[in-house]
Amino acid sequence: MIRRKDELVTEIRNRMRGGMGDVEICHIFKQDELKGKARLVAKIKLEPGCSIGPHEHVDEEEIFYILKGTATVNDNGEINKLSPGDALLTGGGAMHSISNNSNDTLELMAVIILF
Repeated sequence: MIRRKDELVTEIRNRMRGGMGDVEICHIFKQDELKGKARLVAKIKLEPGCSIGPHEHVDEEEIFYILKGTATVNDNGEINKLSPGDALLTGGGAMHSISNNSNDTLELMAVIILF
């Protein structure tokens, strides 16, 4: 299946998971289009000052892959900076959050895989 960029569905979530500002989620493929056990395949955009608040992943895991900008992540209580090419894996009940504390747009790929 080929998905052209003009066919992608984008949504805006305000204060996602208790975070700040707007989060733009561009769905690459929806869950019902995938035969595997995944519920999200998306590009996420956070403008400066925006964030996704802390949340757990139980019976699933989430991968963040940084495409552009600098992310500040809370990985189960450990704070780190991630740059393009860096990745984060969270699952099995662990908690994470992500924020854009820089002056540039943050873009990342997010994939949630179900157990």
